[in-house]
Amino acid sequence: MYVKDYLEVPAEAAGADGLTARWVINATQGATNFAMCIYELQPGKTTPFHQHDHEHELFVFEGCGQLTTPHGVVEIRPGAAIFIPSGEQHQFSNTGNSLLRMVGVMNFAPVLPK
Repeated sequence: MYVKDYLEVPAEAAGADGLTARWVINATQGATNFAMCIYELQPGKTTPFHQHDHEHELFVFEGCGQLTTPHGVVEIRPGAAIFIPSGEQHQFSNTGNSLLRMVGVMNFAPVLPK
């Protein structure tokens, strides 16, 4: 078993200006099928339009913003549950005045450097 406050996990740069990731569960803790990450996007920042080879699920628990996909733009707020299939292009924008925080779950468990 593993239990840790997510704020005790260091926030690392996540490939976009103003975006950090806290890898709270991954293979380092013994996970073999899934990884969990807390993403934090600064106000006024946007991720690149991108896609992944894996599906992932997200849950917004703080802040507000927009999710853009080829299907259009959707407003996201605390309580929003998001599923992004493998290969689907997407982009997150923080349209609020505070951090946009989301729990992300991916169907792989990377071993990350310490």
